[in-house]
Amino acid sequence: MTVFDVLTMGRIGVDIYPLQVGVSLREVETFGKYLGGSATNVAVAAARHGRRAAVITRTGNDPFGEFLHDALRGYGVDDRYVTGVPGLPTPVTFCEIFPPDDFPLWFYRFPKAPDLEIRPEELDLDAVRDARVFWVTVTGLSEEPSRSATLAALEARDRRGITVLDLDYRPMFWSSRDEAHSWVERALPLVTVAVGNRDEWHTALGDRSPADAAQEAIDRGIELAIVKQGPRGVLGRDAKHTVEVEPVPIEVVNGLGAGDAFGGALCHALLSGWDLERTLHFCNAAGALVAGQLACSDAMPDEAAVERKLREAGHA
Repeated sequence: MTVFDVLTMGRIGVDIYPLQVGVSLREVETFGKYLGGSATNVAVAAARHGRRAAVITRTGNDPFGEFLHDALRGYGVDDRYVTGVPGLPTPVTFCEIFPPDDFPLWFYRFPKAPDLEIRPEELDLDAVRDARVFWVTVTGLSEEPSRSATLAALEARDRRGITVLDLDYRPMFWSSRDEAHSWVERALPLVTVAVGNRDEWHTALGDRSPADAAQEAIDRGIELAIVKQGPRGVLGRDAKHTVEVEPVPIEVVNGLGAGDAFGGALCHALLSGWDLERTLHFCNAAGALVAGQLACSDAMPDEAAVERKLREAGHA
């Protein structure tokens, strides 16, 4: 049986990005088509670092779904757990690009996204248990049957190895923040690592400072809590240390996908056994490299590119 370094579970879709920057979709004339979806992009990012990666997700049985299979294979991500859902279209996501910090998103996931049709009985639980890193997202908890499948996978894994919850709170996928909070509460005891930005930690634990949120997560049994703070950098907390590192300077082109590059780099760093400070610097640099380019999946860097960026920033 194949044992994966990184096995992710969650969203997949086609990102449709305008090829004109600083222009409303109302006026855009040309677009590029890319593989997208946070859990899928994390697998792509991990593969770029030389890790054996796969993703558990579902697409429509349509040309866009076929494109996603082609893209995954091209990036070196195993697609054996990517299956089609009859009658549902592959999702597409449009964005506008207004650097440095305005990137509105429009998700077309109607009548329902196939990646929310992942079913517990279809999971390869041996693969879930054996993966060195297993990565799930809060979006996977937003609807059934994906919610039950996500929880079943986490329960079967039983906190083996590195088990990550990407807090990934997207308000448009939930009826309320309170509903999302209730399901995050169910998932947190089943993972060893939790990662998200300040708003996502607010959903998980309530309105707290980054340091207090990370400490509460540790008090609840999480082994590593990471709070992304935008221009203030990143805070990480494990059982022994709190580390805060500044962002890596970059001229932002498209901030979308930077968090997924951070996630793939985090998987690589944790598997490499690096200390917390080196890990956070490395993840920051990976995210910065993607933020400086238009595409997400196409832009995921390898370790050598991240190390070059760290040397430029004085963090080698």
